[in-house]
Amino acid sequence: MPTRVYLDHNATSPLRPEAQAAMLDALKTLGNPSSVHAEGRMAKAILENARSVVAEALGAPRRGVVFTSGATEAASLALSPALSAEGDAAPIDVLLIGAGEHLCVLQGHRFPSDAVEIVPLTREGAISLEALDAALARRSGRRPMLALQAVNNETGVVQPVAAAAARVHAAKGVVVCDAVQSVGRCETTFATTDADILFLSSHKLGGPMGVGALVFRDESLHLQAPIFRGGGQEFGRRAGTENIPGIAGLAAALTAATADLAGEATRLANLRDALEREVLKVAPDARLYGIGTQRAPNASAFSIPGLAPRTMLMALDLENVALSAGSACSSGKMMESHVLAAMGATEKEALRASFGWSSTQEDVEVFGKVLARVADRMRSRHSAA
Repeated sequence: MPTRVYLDHNATSPLRPEAQAAMLDALKTLGNPSSVHAEGRMAKAILENARSVVAEALGAPRRGVVFTSGATEAASLALSPALSAEGDAAPIDVLLIGAGEHLCVLQGHRFPSDAVEIVPLTREGAISLEALDAALARRSGRRPMLALQAVNNETGVVQPVAAAAARVHAAKGVVVCDAVQSVGRCETTFATTDADILFLSSHKLGGPMGVGALVFRDESLHLQAPIFRGGGQEFGRRAGTENIPGIAGLAAALTAATADLAGEATRLANLRDALEREVLKVAPDARLYGIGTQRAPNASAFSIPGLAPRTMLMALDLENVALSAGSACSSGKMMESHVLAAMGATEKEALRASFGWSSTQEDVEVFGKVLARVADRMRSRHSAA
């Protein structure tokens, strides 16, 4: 079978060897972490070690880490008016959402529709701080929650979370940050974001699918109405027996991903920049999204005038190059991009290439050759038609 070039790490990253080894070791552990016997204590030790790894990586208290089935569940848990902390004088009654947020945020909240407002993006793809100021002014006297991702999953644009958080905190509000695409790629902690809640997903880091974490800056924050109720696991925030092998894999992947964050960021940015040079070599008029502002080092979104992204995606796949067209989380469907629409782009879709721990310079070189063939073939067909 021909070797495939995988450039879709924002959708999921291949399982790291460290994560696989940790999962295999955890699978040998018999006990339920809620049991008090020796087997249960062994499972509990794996669980709590992983909790400490996540807490240390994000700068959180250990008891602020809640393991979930992934980022979608974490978003649904956090985006709730039932979130509160000791001493709160008023309930959260407004949810502000950046217009470029992932669908699990746009659709996963538990606020009434009339309490939700979408905050526009700039043409560069970052949330408009001026529009946020206006939204907060319109909701003056009410306590807001802001949902804002650290890095956009389609364009790689870094969002001004700390600047937005300053505004929301001045209004006595709470900031929930989707850190799925930033953890392990950019420095992402509570200190750098000033968020109150962060959430992440294991499989974006090279860990297993089906596990993530919801992390609270202050362990006094609690959920009055958790989605899952039962035995009181995860400090009463998320019931259900914990996925010990998955959580062990998450911790191992996170440790590997953050071991040399600056060095890996430089390597990934070099690969991204090289890929964009290949795109511009094939199509000097190509549109690269978000290049006028800060981007994560590993992702590029682009379109080539006259060449349909969906057709290009399928043609590249047939030649063993895997990219995506926007978010992968749309039930396998290729949909028009709400992110591009929020940026005011005339294009409705773009191709996304994203790199990760297993990416190489050879991947970029093969991509460039295949892209040139695909573009020439598509242009020839258009000319013949």
